[in-house]
Amino acid sequence: MSEKADGVRAEATGETVGEAKWAALRELEQLVPGLDRESVRFQVLSEGERGLLGVGYVPAHVIAHAAGGTSATTDESEAASSAREFVTRIADAIGADVTVAAVEREGVVTVTCAGVDLGLLIGKHGQTIDAIQYLANAVSRTAGAEHEIVVDAAGYRARRTASLAAVARRSARQAASTGSPVELDPMTAVERKIVHEALKDDPEVETQSEGKEPNRYVVVVPSHVAV
Repeated sequence: MSEKADGVRAEATGETVGEAKWAALRELEQLVPGLDRESVRFQVLSEGERGLLGVGYVPAHVIAHAAGGTSATTDESEAASSAREFVTRIADAIGADVTVAAVEREGVVTVTCAGVDLGLLIGKHGQTIDAIQYLANAVSRTAGAEHEIVVDAAGYRARRTASLAAVARRSARQAASTGSPVELDPMTAVERKIVHEALKDDPEVETQSEGKEPNRYVVVVPSHVAV
């Protein structure tokens, strides 16, 4: 499939308008390789509200449009088309009103979702979107494909990765300073991998997963007491 870039848009939210614009721009770049950032138009649906004492927080909501005049196009490969159709069927099945686009680059198919029901698609702590990604990869491998599929929504993956990496570093400092293991909250396999990767080169700590699904979690252990 090929579509003109000026028909593509990306929707995102953030704590501030600037953060929402950044997330929308990143998503739009996934949809339109070679996108001219200067051509992008932003539509601010909501500037957000912080609320009194943190109560009643409303995120900023922005739509980024690939403006006319750019010649960029997206050519959807067979792998990208299959992944997009699979995620679309899952989204329809759970009642999430979203638009889905996909692009393949260097053996990785990135499926990007946008729309008003991203919260439903992502789920609590990302459990739903991680499950969709797991299923998409399982179906793809069953069909003999070797590419990896990443399912994203409004820059969720980048924000969640940054958040988990920060938690991992704080836990490592705590474990190293106290000499005691630090147990993190239960996480999906995708999130546990992010924590392990974030600390794999830290000489002061080691990480290990414990517990059983769906309550499996990461323990950050000082190196001198790791077993």
